[in-house]
Amino acid sequence: MSLKQPVSQVRLTNVAVVRLKVKGKRFEVAAYKNTVLSWREGNQKDLDEVLQITSVFTNVSKGVLANSKDLQAAFGTTDVPAICERILRTGVLQVSDREREYTSGRLFSSIASIVADKCVDAETRRPIPVGVIERSMKDLLGYSVVPGRPAKAQALEVIKGLAAHMPIERAQMRLDVEAPVKYGKGVKAGLDNLVVGLVGAEDWGGDFRASYLVEPKNFNAVQEVVAKESRGSGSVTVSSVAVVHDDEDGEL
Repeated sequence: MSLKQPVSQVRLTNVAVVRLKVKGKRFEVAAYKNTVLSWREGNQKDLDEVLQITSVFTNVSKGVLANSKDLQAAFGTTDVPAICERILRTGVLQVSDREREYTSGRLFSSIASIVADKCVDAETRRPIPVGVIERSMKDLLGYSVVPGRPAKAQALEVIKGLAAHMPIERAQMRLDVEAPVKYGKGVKAGLDNLVVGLVGAEDWGGDFRASYLVEPKNFNAVQEVVAKESRGSGSVTVSSVAVVHDDEDGEL
């Protein structure tokens, strides 16, 4: 005679568990591995691609489902998909020591790569190798990653921290500005205090065209000035998000 599994139990394997305690009770959801952080960062939108099953458990490893009474008492609703989203968003991802070390290592490398992509040596304007960034994060900052926090947000913190110990700064952007020639003088004057410098020569034939080096923090202000001075007929195009130099004279 075969044994039937109780309907209140669901066995899952190769699962990542996200746990949240509410009013003294434990609730868990079963997610596919390596999807939770992506979902939290907004890279993954489809809940079905994150959860192995749209159910709320009291114990995933034993396959024990939470009952409606406990869900209502803890969350004020029995809407399972909504509860799953809340647990995914605010719960604690349960990982083994090996998985935690692997995930932290990947996140550390990702942060270092973002810093290297966005920054240059403040003295030479040349790129800084990822390996140098990683060693500096360890030796100068003793940096420890924050699991579950987006790599980009942590990279901005690292940039600020490293700037106190080494010549590093955000790479300048190269923006191509265009506006009808009758508005060119106004656009040019409005940008004087926002740009670092002009790249090449201005073009006044037909339309006003110019390429500028700009600090990333001034990007929005440049867009606003061009839109205002050109009465909405101008444009700003990002030619390069990070201008660096690969030799004494040339841009990379």
